[in-house]
Formats: sequence, C-alpha cells, structure tokens
Amino acid sequence: MSVQTEGTDTAGQPAVRKARVPAPRGEDRAPAPSARRGGAAPYLLLLPALLATLVLLGWPLVKNGMLSFQNLNPRQLIQHLTEWNGVGNYKEVLTGSDFWHVVERSVVFTAANVVLIMGLGTLVGLLLARLGRKMRLTLLLGLVLAWAMPVIAATTVYQWLFAQRFGVVNWVLDKAGWHSMADYNWFGSQFSTFSVITLLIVWQSIPFVAINLYAATTTIPRELYEAASLDGAGAWKSFTSVTFPFLRPFLYATTFLEVIWVFKAFPQIFALNEGGPDHLTETLPIYAFVEGVGNQHFGVGAAISFLTILVLLAITSYYLRMVLKQEEDEL
Repeated sequence: MSVQTEGTDTAGQPAVRKARVPAPRGEDRAPAPSARRGGAAPYLLLLPALLATLVLLGWPLVKNGMLSFQNLNPRQLIQHLTEWNGVGNYKEVLTGSDFWHVVERSVVFTAANVVLIMGLGTLVGLLLARLGRKMRLTLLLGLVLAWAMPVIAATTVYQWLFAQRFGVVNWVLDKAGWHSMADYNWFGSQFSTFSVITLLIVWQSIPFVAINLYAATTTIPRELYEAASLDGAGAWKSFTSVTFPFLRPFLYATTFLEVIWVFKAFPQIFALNEGGPDHLTETLPIYAFVEGVGNQHFGVGAAISFLTILVLLAITSYYLRMVLKQEEDEL
C-alpha cells in the first residue's frame, strides 16, 4: 500500500512522490511453490542414497544386534529354534581373557600400521610434488596400479613371495649371504606373520595417502614459498611454516580414514594365515569370524562383531575429539 505526498522538485514546481508503507503482516506474500520445491530438492536427491544405506547397512546391523542376544548354534539352526539368552553372549565374551588380548592386539596393530602408512605416504606425496612431469607421471602410474590391485590377488602374491621353500624373498636373502633364511617360515611366529601382514597393508595404503596429499600440495599458493625464501627460510622452515599448515586438514582426514580401514582389515590377515599361528595374529574381525562361523557359535560371533563396532567408535571418537581440541587451541 502507498500514499501520495506533495513535495517540491528542483524547478520549484510541486511534485508528487510515493511513500511506501509496510503492508500488514497478514498480507505478506507466501513463498512461491517453485521456491519450496527448490528447497526440498537436495533432500530428494539424498533420499536414494539414504534408502540404500538403510537397506544394505541398517537392516543387517539390526539383525546382527538381534542375533547377539540369541543362543544360535547348529542345533537351533537345524530345528529352526529361537532361543533368547539376554546378555549371556556379551557376558561370556567380556569375562573371557581372549577378547581383551585380541582388543589390545588390534589396537597396537592398527597404531603401528597407521603410523607407517601416514609417514611413508606423506613422504611419497611430497616427493610427487618435487618431481618433474615425466617422473611424476611414472610414479603416479605405479601407485595407481598398486592401489587398484584386488586385495586377494595382492595377498596371494605376498604368499608366493614369502613362501618357505620356493619364496622369492628367502631366495634373495640366501643369495645375499643370509643362508639361514633359505627355508625360513615367515608364517611360523607371531612377529614374522605380523611383519608380512603389515608390509602388505602399508604397501596397499600408501598410494591413497600419497595421491591425496599430493593433490593437497597443488592448492598451496606459490607466493607463500617465495615470501618465505625472501625471509631467509630454508627447506625445513618452508615446510613447517607453509606446507604443513596447509596439509594439516588433509592429514587429519586421511589418518581418520586409515584408522578405520586398518582396524577392520580382514582378507589380508585371514588369507595369509587365518589368524595363525595358534590364533596369535587374530584381530577383532578375524576373532568374530572364527568364533561365529568357524566354531559355529553364531550368537557369540554376533556379539563380538557388535563389540568390534563399539571399540572402533571409541577409537575414532577419541581421535576426533583430540583433533577438534587441537584446532580449538590453535584458534
């Protein structure tokens, strides 16, 4: 609504101007239907992914949770019986010493692998940023091929490499002068088996970290390096004052992903030695499979797998809390 008021223009003649008066609240225009549809569009696009997640992940998780409260063995499967035993499976697992030994082993194994992966992957990523175009392309091609190799295929290759009688590694060590390694059994002890598994997992993980960090280095403005060099900064000072602050968010995110990936590693460990010798290389995923499917204690296996998820959530939440606290301190 508007009212007209008289005024005087620059020529001295009366002029009429319109003054805008706010309309009453009841007369505000409602949002256009197209605007409402545009606001709902992102949620509609996310709906298929959400439904797929609920069907493929949510429902199996619910079924596994229900199974963990049941006494399900071959007898119950054959007779189609459902025997609920409450928290009996969890009590059996948590009161046993084997579970806590496996938890400790899994945490140490994950920490060692993640430290090696992030350290070596960061070095390779920084090397990619320094190389010329042809050498960078060659190294990237090798990294991508290693990353794209199927897990079981890579594990089989490592089995051949470290075989006791006809393995390439033992042959090379024998020719190099270590004759005692000619028939060494790499899968006969806990330490040597974990060494081979760690080498395999680190080899498979370095390409992801290196390529990710190399991509991050391309976002750093070159003017910052020029300014640092004018201030007399050397290579190490340029890295700590320019490169590392830019790479820090990528390092946090990549470390978080690697913790999850290494902790839930299953095919490498199981295909190499099935958690042996004497169950000494079993991590939580292997332990859950052996108890559930191997020993046919399906309810106990479901309880272990559920506890594995809780342990992984505890580790990742602690890591995220530490990262957020550090970022707050920097601000």
